[in-house]
Amino acid sequence: MAIPLTVLVFLALLAPISISSSPVPDPELVVQEVNMNISASRRNLGYLSCGTGNPIDDCWRCDPNWEQNRQRLADCAIGFGKHAIGGRDGKIYVVTDASDDPVNPKPGTLRHAVIQDEPLWIIFKSDMVIKLKEELIMNAFKTIDGRGASVHIAGGPCITIQYVTNIIIHGLNIHDCKQGGNAYVRDSPGHYGWRTVSDGDGVSIFGGSHVWVDHCSLSNCHDGLVDAIHGATAITISNNYMTHHNKVMLLGHSDSYTQDKNMQVTIAFNHFGEGLVQRMPRCRHGYFHVVNNDYSHWEMYAIGGSADPTINSQGNRFLAPNDIFNKEVTKHEDAPQSQWKNWNWRSEGDLLLNGAFFTPSGAGASSSYSKASSLGARPSSLVSTITAGAGSLKCKKGSHC
Repeated sequence: MAIPLTVLVFLALLAPISISSSPVPDPELVVQEVNMNISASRRNLGYLSCGTGNPIDDCWRCDPNWEQNRQRLADCAIGFGKHAIGGRDGKIYVVTDASDDPVNPKPGTLRHAVIQDEPLWIIFKSDMVIKLKEELIMNAFKTIDGRGASVHIAGGPCITIQYVTNIIIHGLNIHDCKQGGNAYVRDSPGHYGWRTVSDGDGVSIFGGSHVWVDHCSLSNCHDGLVDAIHGATAITISNNYMTHHNKVMLLGHSDSYTQDKNMQVTIAFNHFGEGLVQRMPRCRHGYFHVVNNDYSHWEMYAIGGSADPTINSQGNRFLAPNDIFNKEVTKHEDAPQSQWKNWNWRSEGDLLLNGAFFTPSGAGASSSYSKASSLGARPSSLVSTITAGAGSLKCKKGSHC
């Protein structure tokens, strides 16, 4: 007997929300939308008393009542991670205790907050330094919002987003992250399990989707500052200030891990600052939109990749080091030129300073490729303004953040 349509609809509504994320069929449309948002913010500069032309910031930072409207932030993302709502539809959870117990987390601690099953918007009662004993394994639909306090995740293992969806990390200082040991770690109210050694990333996105990392200051971690691997996708990394680190950002697990072909990441309005060496980012397989970032320091290269990723670089400012052997922005890795010449790496409207040069390839080497949207000549000249507030912000109650 056929099941009535109404029953099928009811059963579908009862089904758990999937944590998987199908890739956007035409990523160029997302690129176009990002550029339209940037253009709209610029057009409104005359009307916004605190406007910068940064569409994420102009969405919420002009509001003196931001503290009462915290969850509005979830509607301000752009790019591939724009649907990351975090804990927008849940309660506010206030962290009051900087201690950490990986097996029996105390109420009021950050670990207790992130393992809960329901959506939560997590904030902090006061300034604190949280030294985690093991990696912080997050549950789905969570926002960690550091605005209004100086919050440091430092000196121990840091944040892991593994096979969960809808995560926002905002306004944290994440630094000096270490590897975690073999240990039991609670990852939900009713379950804890054995964990092997963690990598020591600042933020590790492992198979997660709909993730937004915004306005964090990151430095000096054991492995990467922000890494996304094993099929992670629908990610936006924006407004962060990254310093003093070697391998900054790895996007894609390995050349042989073809599931990362679905990876789509927007990297926007970040400041890649002093003491950085390479991987800003290093990409594999997927589609990566790198837009309006300020690259003021690198020692080896800025943007690299292997395994045929698409890299779309628009309106960035690249200031090359004085070393004459490291002026190239790009690094095509692990392949002869006969292969990488077909990889689609584009540069449009980038500002190349102190001898910096970008080596395009594939469709990016041709002026005839179909541009999703032209940023024109102005964007790269505005990068210093757009990224001036990169990193964690000093937000005060009752005033613009």
